[in-house]
Amino acid sequence: MVEILKIRPANGTWVVRAKGAVLAESSNALELSEGGLSPVVYFPRGDVAMAFLEKTDSSTRCPHKGEASYYAIHAKSGVIPDAAWSYEAPTTSAAADLAGYLAFYGDKVTVEEL
Repeated sequence: MVEILKIRPANGTWVVRAKGAVLAESSNALELSEGGLSPVVYFPRGDVAMAFLEKTDSSTRCPHKGEASYYAIHAKSGVIPDAAWSYEAPTTSAAADLAGYLAFYGDKVTVEEL
């Protein structure tokens, strides 16, 4: 059987910046590899400045992870719509470790290792 999802600790310290502001910094991030897609770094909610995020009405469904909820970022220079997402109740055991974590779109914010 081919492993579709692989979740492992993301080595090092990772940061999310939006319009110059640091929104997240973590040395407890996870890296998700899914098929041939580029890896995605997920940040624990406790390491994210959630006061700048607002849940939107957007959602998508993944057969391997479940329903994703989306978040807008309220930056000083304006709102960045649907810039982050979270699988708040993953539907498969393979994705269970993603509960309580958020990921960010790299074309809307900067996600990088320090």
